[in-house]
Amino acid sequence: MDREVEVTGEVVVKGEVAPGFEVLRDVFAANFSARGDVGAAFCAYVKGRKVVDIWGGLADRGGGVEWAADTLTLVFSTTKGATAVCAHLLAERRELDLDAPVRDYWPEFAAGGKDEVTVRHLLSHRAGLPTLDVSLTPEEALAWDPAVEALAAQAPAWAPGTRHGYHAVTYGWLVGEVIRRVSGRSPGRYLAEEVAGPLGLELWVGLPESEERRVSKLIPAPAVSLSADELASMPDGQAERLRAMAAPDSLTMRALNPTSPPFSFNSRAVHAGELPAANAIATARSLAKLYAATVGEVHGQRILSPGTVAAATVVQSDGPDDVLLVPTRFGSGFMLASPTSPLLGESSFGHSGAGGSLAFADPDAEVGFAYVMNQMQQNLAGDPRPAALVDALRTCL
Repeated sequence: MDREVEVTGEVVVKGEVAPGFEVLRDVFAANFSARGDVGAAFCAYVKGRKVVDIWGGLADRGGGVEWAADTLTLVFSTTKGATAVCAHLLAERRELDLDAPVRDYWPEFAAGGKDEVTVRHLLSHRAGLPTLDVSLTPEEALAWDPAVEALAAQAPAWAPGTRHGYHAVTYGWLVGEVIRRVSGRSPGRYLAEEVAGPLGLELWVGLPESEERRVSKLIPAPAVSLSADELASMPDGQAERLRAMAAPDSLTMRALNPTSPPFSFNSRAVHAGELPAANAIATARSLAKLYAATVGEVHGQRILSPGTVAAATVVQSDGPDDVLLVPTRFGSGFMLASPTSPLLGESSFGHSGAGGSLAFADPDAEVGFAYVMNQMQQNLAGDPRPAALVDALRTCL
């Protein structure tokens, strides 16, 4: 591995790059010079071997703190992939039937006409529960029970199984409560004990206070302001989505911000709590290793069997998304490759996160990939930073 420090402009890219993968360091550096990165890390495994592990920039722009080898980052919905791994591990161990009604594990959930909703509906965003019908504060939502009790009581927004719409935050409470009922452990504890611990990952849903000093400071995406004429000139679908993103009472915004006021994702309270859809904190190194271990052995360890991965990546939802208002494609808990999210290839599966993070596996190439950052961006057509890294990795294989 090449351990040399590369200096490009004002950005120092540190870490290791295996021969044949040097272009990824160049593309990563260009994310700073041309695509707006402030602090970021990238890691890739190929056939169980770590081939790229690099980082650079600032973990705290305000304090001038450099991104280090052990800097942690909150990765928003990239969390969902780790939570899905937990659910599939329970299924592989025959402790959970993904096609069973949720009520078999969580009896209270049957209220409101949800008695036939399956666990797979929860994983594939087909349950009709993308937001909360009650108003909760962040403190109440982080207490867990108020959110899951509200979801158990409410009626679905559409007939479950007939449509899909991104359950941006509720996915975590829904799938997480099933994990809790089956395992007797909170989803964050289950992740720590059954996945992160055995694989040696720095990955948490519910960050210990001892690790807080290592967490990078998120930088909100720049606000987008468009005139009426600019909106009118856009394709109908894109304009509709932008209007929904600007309307506090739209289903889109209520799904993305289910509490009042919204969560403060730089706060210790959010880092310490468990939001298994949205608040995992990790290194790129650990996310890449997690996904590598779903499609092959890493240091003699594999977390999911090939049969489990094949079943998890069968398409469950494909087409117009009632929440995001763009086409989306999901297996059971994972985003799948699609024209709007090509990933590495047709077999790729994983999850992206708000602002730009991305982690996935590709069974055909035996790849584990992870990019994390602290400068969030609003890119309706996909984020160019991870996309450039995916394209470069493809040329190396």
